Amino acid sequence: MARIELRISGKIQPETGKSEILIRYYFTKHDFYAKSEIFIKPEYFEFYIDRKKTVAPQKPIPKNKLTARKEDAEKNGWFLRNSGMIVTSNRQIETEDVRYHKEQSEKIDALKKYIVEQGEKADKSTIGGSWLADVVDRYNHPEKYNKAKRSFYELAEEFLTKPHGDMEHPIASSHARVYRVLIRAVARYEGFRNETEKDNFVFDINKVTQNDLKDFFEYLKNEYKLSKRYPKLFERLLNNYPLAVSAGHVKLQERGENTIIKMKTRLKTLFRYFAEEGYTTNKPFEGYKIGTEKVGTPIYITIAERNKIAETDMAAVWESMTKEDKAKARMPLETLMVQRDIFVFHCFVGCRVGDLMRLTAKHIEKGVLVYTPHKTKDAGEDATQARVPLHKKAAELIKKYKGADSKGRLFPFVTPQRYNDAIKCIFTMAGITRNVEIRNAKTGENEIVPINTVASSHLARRTFVGNLYFRVQDPNLIGKMSGHVDGSEAFKRYRKIEDETLKDVISNLD
Repeated sequence: MARIELRISGKIQPETGKSEILIRYYFTKHDFYAKSEIFIKPEYFEFYIDRKKTVAPQKPIPKNKLTARKEDAEKNGWFLRNSGMIVTSNRQIETEDVRYHKEQSEKIDALKKYIVEQGEKADKSTIGGSWLADVVDRYNHPEKYNKAKRSFYELAEEFLTKPHGDMEHPIASSHARVYRVLIRAVARYEGFRNETEKDNFVFDINKVTQNDLKDFFEYLKNEYKLSKRYPKLFERLLNNYPLAVSAGHVKLQERGENTIIKMKTRLKTLFRYFAEEGYTTNKPFEGYKIGTEKVGTPIYITIAERNKIAETDMAAVWESMTKEDKAKARMPLETLMVQRDIFVFHCFVGCRVGDLMRLTAKHIEKGVLVYTPHKTKDAGEDATQARVPLHKKAAELIKKYKGADSKGRLFPFVTPQRYNDAIKCIFTMAGITRNVEIRNAKTGENEIVPINTVASSHLARRTFVGNLYFRVQDPNLIGKMSGHVDGSEAFKRYRKIEDETLKDVISNLD
């Protein structure tokens, strides 16, 4: 049977002379502790260690009678009582101090009653850990928990649009986009489950279980196939999102295991936020295994290949191309030539594309490119500042495009997607088409493909890191320039390239 015992903290607030009442909740063979957030002066608190013999006085008791037996208490008009507050007869004058402590006495009694009621209603298997602290917090701050009536989608949007934690600003727009992909997927799952199972399912943050999570992630794996099997249903799902969901343009496609793992991690982050903000005490990810992303050895181009791209006469190549090939480029020669220069510069500085497209002349300090990677910006004081001494060729490219961008950036950038499209075309025009082995993100299998078909902006970053690592092999030194955090897992993959190169060198002994 459950039982509550009160203690009083030994810490006294110097400005008020008050201490906090502490709660101990006994349940079966276990007991739990929590702070009550109720503060009183110690002289108003009656405390006895032996609960079977303790008595609290109706009238003063001789000190040698404090452990009186029950019959003695009844004989002398005393009553048995657990530890707690008591405003004794000699304090009945209605001073402001007495009134305050009477209110606190009523409050602590109400809190004890509430704890007992919650313990009786709770699933006994869930009583443990922070259960008591959560119950006390819910009693003291009901306004926080009323917010839980808001939907998953409303609370997720709050996570994306307001500062929280150690951040002084909302999360980056690029991160918000991938979270909204997840949020829309949750909405489609909710709709699909209701349409097919007719169980009136709601993705309620207070009720989602681990079984719901498993079912949701299984749905994500098969959503593309399901959309082909139920085209009319998915037409409705794609056009009828809840009001709180930012719909955007959605094109369903197959997802690989790595993508599912990233979505699991993001959903776990949302639930952690909900718990930290007091919107729920439900923690479905506790004990849930997310898994680890599987990545292949990173591919990058050599310095010779980078120079070949920089020196290719693109105008001459363009003249030799067929109309069909020019049409596939989907942009004019002039634009391709600018993006080629940007890609070459990108290979000299190695930043992420999101950071690249924000660079201005203000980021150049005495020939050194200095910026805080947006990916680590939310880390506050622990954010990594990247410092890259500019290669002579990189400095020449900056000078070439000085003043060319209407927004004041170092280069006249296009969108990241058009930049990626241009890179593939530039590789083809420069004749960089050698075969490389990549890991297919959807199937998890390794494939051999021409490098120009998979080239992208991130290849420039890998080219910067890979060529430096091959010569220096000091991840911390390279990380100061690339913006990788200390101990980055990325460098372990570059070490594999080094090993393969050493094997090639040793083969010369044959």
